[in-house]
Amino acid sequence: MLSVARRSAIPGRDLRLDFFRGLALWLVFLDHIPSNVVSWITIRNYGLSDASEIFVFISGYTASLVYGRAIQQHGFVIAAARILRRCWQIYVAHLFLFVFYIAEITNAASRFHEPLFAEETHVLAFLQHPDATIVQALLLKFKPVNLDVLPIYILFLLAFPAVLWLLRRNLALPLAASAVLYALTWMFQWNLPAYPAGEWFFNPFAWQLLFVFGAWCAAGGAECLQALMRSRITAVLAVSYLLFGFLLAGSWHWHWMVRIEPDWLIRLVVAHPIDKTNLHALRLLHFLALALLVLRVFPRHWPVLTSPALRPAILCGRHSLETFCLGTFLAFAGHFAIVEIAHGIGAQIVISSLGIALMVGLAGLIDWYQAAEASARHAPPGVAPANPRRERPAQSVAMVLFHRIRIARPPEHRAARER
Repeated sequence: MLSVARRSAIPGRDLRLDFFRGLALWLVFLDHIPSNVVSWITIRNYGLSDASEIFVFISGYTASLVYGRAIQQHGFVIAAARILRRCWQIYVAHLFLFVFYIAEITNAASRFHEPLFAEETHVLAFLQHPDATIVQALLLKFKPVNLDVLPIYILFLLAFPAVLWLLRRNLALPLAASAVLYALTWMFQWNLPAYPAGEWFFNPFAWQLLFVFGAWCAAGGAECLQALMRSRITAVLAVSYLLFGFLLAGSWHWHWMVRIEPDWLIRLVVAHPIDKTNLHALRLLHFLALALLVLRVFPRHWPVLTSPALRPAILCGRHSLETFCLGTFLAFAGHFAIVEIAHGIGAQIVISSLGIALMVGLAGLIDWYQAAEASARHAPPGVAPANPRRERPAQSVAMVLFHRIRIARPPEHRAARER
């Protein structure tokens, strides 16, 4: 089996995408465990944006890379079909996650006589009206807490063939249309209805701007920004804005910081909260400032990216769908363990570390299986694998079932990795 570093060193492959997407998945997992001391290391406590912006931007960027390459090799119709197939795969993954998540929460609530678990995760509506709620879940209108990300990604992919078609013809047009939709969303308060009440936590009409911006950058827009990104003035402005974001976010956690903030700023924030649902402009600017500095500090061919130390995050980022689903399931398990079993700081550190280790383990298993499968597929007829003892587990019933039911990555991902 090829090592992660060797298979990752594919010409044109940017390991930073896998690394930061994997890192974002870890941060999301930690943030989804309430009252977890380890979550203080995540970026949401020290700025205006969090891991959600990272994940959505990279998702748009990689989608543009993968399916833009598919258009070049196979044409628009095949690329669009692959996008819709991936959309269906994510929809099925969301439904599987929904079923396991509901089962996990209801079992914990009933066995330990703790209805608060069902209430705080918004699962109570399902328990009260399962017949109506299951239909709304299929329509993506009913979403328990922490199951909000995949539905917006499904909608983004449904619209992505049109976005990709426009990007191939006029690079500026889809980004301009996306910005107009974002502005109109804020003007008219557009959002999609949720069930049993309210609206989508991640407003797709607002968050699409970040997804389309990522796709625009991958399609060639990043080249238009090179001069701006290399500018020292831009770097100074980015650092200044990140410091501003730190002071503003710090006042939400440490009250002594409120005393050093000007009154006009406090009044402004109170009158216009920095909304996550609608991707407030200050959050968007904070992410852009952070991304600018990261690109300046971590060059594309940074040797450390191929080191074993970063391999776990790269593995998780490469298999982001499966890792995200497991992380969501483990986040509630960690919350349950902290509430019912052990709530000390040491226990929180152990639970958080164990959850990340399991996510890395799943990503490593999938990576190993894909490599073994590719090796067997390319072996000459009648020739046994080079290491039968290592290949034998892939033939077990469990691994065959895993191969049949798992949510596969798009074939173009595997083709790029095998090259």
